[in-house]
Amino acid sequence: MMIPYWHEKTENNSSLHRSADTDMILQKSNNQPRHTAKMSNPLGKGACRLLLLLGLITMLGLQPAFGQCSPGDEKKAMEKSDPDQSRTRLYKGESIFTLQLLDAINTATPNENLFFSPYSLYNVLLMMYFGAQNSTEKLLRTGLNLQWSDSKTTVHEAYDTARKSLQGRFSESNAVGFSSVDKLFFGRQIPISTCMQQKFADTIEQLDYENQPEEQRTYINRWVENATRGQIKDLLVPGAITRNTKLAIANAAYFKGTWQTKFKAGETKKEIFYISADRQMFVDMMHVEGTFSHAANEKLGCHILELPYSTGAEDDDSQRSDNPNQVSMFVFLPPAEPNALSKLLARLASDTNILHEVVNDGISRKVDVKLPKFSIEKTVEMKPVLERLGMGALFENTANFDSFTDGREPIEFDEVLQKSKIEVNEEGSVAASATVAFSFRSSRPVDPAMFHCNHPFVFIIYDYGTRSVLFNGVYRQPE
Repeated sequence: MMIPYWHEKTENNSSLHRSADTDMILQKSNNQPRHTAKMSNPLGKGACRLLLLLGLITMLGLQPAFGQCSPGDEKKAMEKSDPDQSRTRLYKGESIFTLQLLDAINTATPNENLFFSPYSLYNVLLMMYFGAQNSTEKLLRTGLNLQWSDSKTTVHEAYDTARKSLQGRFSESNAVGFSSVDKLFFGRQIPISTCMQQKFADTIEQLDYENQPEEQRTYINRWVENATRGQIKDLLVPGAITRNTKLAIANAAYFKGTWQTKFKAGETKKEIFYISADRQMFVDMMHVEGTFSHAANEKLGCHILELPYSTGAEDDDSQRSDNPNQVSMFVFLPPAEPNALSKLLARLASDTNILHEVVNDGISRKVDVKLPKFSIEKTVEMKPVLERLGMGALFENTANFDSFTDGREPIEFDEVLQKSKIEVNEEGSVAASATVAFSFRSSRPVDPAMFHCNHPFVFIIYDYGTRSVLFNGVYRQPE
């Protein structure tokens, strides 16, 4: 099993919480021998890759039915389906994929800080699903938990409804800012199917890879930088785009949030973070005491704290679950014991209903919170992770993506790369805190509870409106 390539940069930062996120898949020509698509550097020459910069992810701009793209789909789509039920099933499948992905990445890199967007990766894989046929289509349907419908039209309708639910919810004047865009960067010589041109009219762009590969690389980098408000720069290194590139699927997103209850800058102090029983480091530890949703989950064996972002309106703790504009960070703190983090992630991945429990089971109470102040920038090669999830055949030369070109030009993907960036400080954050010592008691503990993030923990950023995990992370150590 190939181990993902990681590049990580962690540093203290005092700005607002910002995150940027880009997914990209680069597709090479099948005229070249298979080995020419392999690279020692995931961002180097000749690879096909998916780049994800931390932030929230965009949805596809599809419109007509998928009958022409997937033979027989029009007949399947004639079967009546409940739009609300389909959307709920799509959300459910995405949440299962999210937690399985987190466990798979942690297994591949058990000693690293992690930060990535499962939401972004899921949506890029949905793009691949809409272009897939036959066994490849079935593989993606299973991997993305879409077994509830064998009609791409039905899946698209659910997807399009979810996309529209995000549009217009966030603006620059709001305390929570979100934007997301997709692009299918085809080579100018590629014969795109009429069906795809109709469905992805606002998403497709054709570039001259054959004659100007470096210029097109710069163009894509500039698109990513603009889409992420300058947070992600020079995503593709020289040589990442070649004359043989046929398709780059990109998704860029940006997120900015301020805490509903801000940490007090004057109370940030150097404190010890316990990496393990015999390793400790100092970290800038933020502090706040306020009313938060808190739970002790016996099934997961951890304490959970919700840190909501302000919606820009009058915030009400009791109404968060009913507010479709609410975005919150949930922090999972296992015991400070060997392997406790891995056990927590495995339990999260094995329980398909756990996110619903986490979001709804918290009790509002006074909590004393301590949270590290940090910044993480990370690049993850997703191909070996997807192989762990049973989707390795997507990268074999037998994979069928003929719906992109009506079979006139074979499409073959080689790499999936995700790049993420997050900043956490007193104003806003994508990180969380955890308790040092805790117990599971049926009686209500004395207030205030202490939720001090001084040893490794897991965090997610959750959007109530779409019931989606926008970002996942594991914080193991300050660097």
